[in-house]
Amino acid sequence: MDPVIIAGAGPVGLALSLALARQEVPSVVLDEGPGKDEQRLARTVVLREDTAALVERLTGLPLAGAGFRWAGWRSMRRKQVMREIRFDAAGSFAGALDLDADPEVSGSTARETGSGTAYGVHGAKGSARALKGSAQGSKGGAPDFTDAELSAPLHLTQHTLTTALREAIAHERLIKLAVNSRLVSVEQETSGVTAHTRGSNGTWWRGSYLVGCDGPRSTVRKLQDIRFPGRTAVERHAVAALRTELPWPGEALLHRMPPWRTSGPSAGEVTARPLADDVWRLDWLLPPGKDLVTPDLLVTRVRETLAGWSGGPTPPYELLDTGVHTVHHRLARRWRSGRVFLAGDAAHLLGALGTQGLDEGLRDADNLAWKLAVAWHHGPHEALLDSYQVERRAVVAARLRAADQALPLLRGGGGLRAYVPGSARGHDVMLTDGHLGRGPLGRPGTYADSPLAPRPSESETPVDTAPGAPVVDVRVTAEDGTFVPLRDRLGRGVLLVVLIAPGTGVWERKHWVTAGIMPRLAAAVTALPHPAELLVAESYPGAAAHSVLLVRPDGHLVTALSGVRPADLYAAAETALGGPPGVAAESEREARADNTVRAG
Repeated sequence: MDPVIIAGAGPVGLALSLALARQEVPSVVLDEGPGKDEQRLARTVVLREDTAALVERLTGLPLAGAGFRWAGWRSMRRKQVMREIRFDAAGSFAGALDLDADPEVSGSTARETGSGTAYGVHGAKGSARALKGSAQGSKGGAPDFTDAELSAPLHLTQHTLTTALREAIAHERLIKLAVNSRLVSVEQETSGVTAHTRGSNGTWWRGSYLVGCDGPRSTVRKLQDIRFPGRTAVERHAVAALRTELPWPGEALLHRMPPWRTSGPSAGEVTARPLADDVWRLDWLLPPGKDLVTPDLLVTRVRETLAGWSGGPTPPYELLDTGVHTVHHRLARRWRSGRVFLAGDAAHLLGALGTQGLDEGLRDADNLAWKLAVAWHHGPHEALLDSYQVERRAVVAARLRAADQALPLLRGGGGLRAYVPGSARGHDVMLTDGHLGRGPLGRPGTYADSPLAPRPSESETPVDTAPGAPVVDVRVTAEDGTFVPLRDRLGRGVLLVVLIAPGTGVWERKHWVTAGIMPRLAAAVTALPHPAELLVAESYPGAAAHSVLLVRPDGHLVTALSGVRPADLYAAAETALGGPPGVAAESEREARADNTVRAG
């Protein structure tokens, strides 16, 4: 069968190719460029816990460890402490959070130092510190801090991520990276797609499916005549990457309404995000409009911000990179057109108030990869492929709605915020949750209304994870008897069946694998309509002993059953794959008939 064609060699396209390869699906990645990424310190990304774990699985890099060395590049991850947010009487605060940067940071480098390698290959998991600002807006007064530990996302430059993904691809036999290949046309037939590229390696490519991961100006989306409505310039930020020492090494910072704002009313919210080697990315929220950010204005903001945080004169600093990034909110009308799909920025743009565009793009890739793998290995399964658009578009649409509803409250000022006690705190907590990956703005999406969700049954049992939500990463015993994190078993194209059996962790698997309910459950797993792996965990949040969890290949819970229920387990697995074969075949016939009518 022909490989999957992936248009676009950004983080999402590269991640998708690796996710497919882990499930034995070949792919061709069409890269418009020469196969290298520009090293920009002002172009950074934020990875939440689930997407960082996905990158670990795809690249083999232990991002969760104290540090890693791989392919000659050394990356240190510092120990972090997240600080509790504190508010003053006026509702001003400095919140500790990690601010996402739009991958499309534009602007010229203000000053380049060295090759950039020393700065760009490091990632830091930034903690946050809460800075209590002056209610009167005075320049004096020392920051006030409190201690409370929370989890923090991982910060790194975008070229660090793409370099790691490219290096993993270089050792992958199932992936072909076609550089200098600009997509110009796509043709679909019943049995596959054909893509035409131009450039030094221009040619015709034959594929089973094609996925457009080619960014906001997606050629794939335009060739499929898919509308991309939304809002332009929702937010603008001035960006500077600089080397300096701040009073809070390794800690991310958000300062709302800083009291030293001497450069005019536009000098509002400012954030700082730590990278490596004392390099920081600073972002200043710009007022609405298209005012030019001049070098003099940017230098003024750098100096006054550093002086304000240091409580004295401006400390020494080295300006390394600058830019302006503009946040747009857009959502493609369709994410699937026959054998063509959209993912990442080609399908959605978001990034205001802490929403994470790259995080959602990586989740797109994780969701789509296992469904394409099922179709590639076992034949077209239209209901399963259709669920990609239903699930992912709904999650991103909800994220955009939450941000659009919050923007007038958080950015408008005055109004109810000035009169209702506690309103500022509630709004600021909403913003902070978005940056920290919590709440409606930040937490990973749940596919509660997915067509792949099984019908409720009497055998279901409640656990702390809702059906359709990502599972908790607990320790499990694998079939070979080793203890591994549950997330390590994801992304291989198989369903996971997890038995909750307290006490099994103290015995080798060989002592209990043939005892109690294990033989019956093992037989039920073997009989499932799709390959599955049987895992055992001593506990799971909210789960009673002998609960059985069915987990999709992308880590979302299908259902939790009370005890061994072979018929119910089979039915749930069948639904999670898009329905029984007869339903899938009928859906495929209807889809082909519909395409024939459209062509006519």
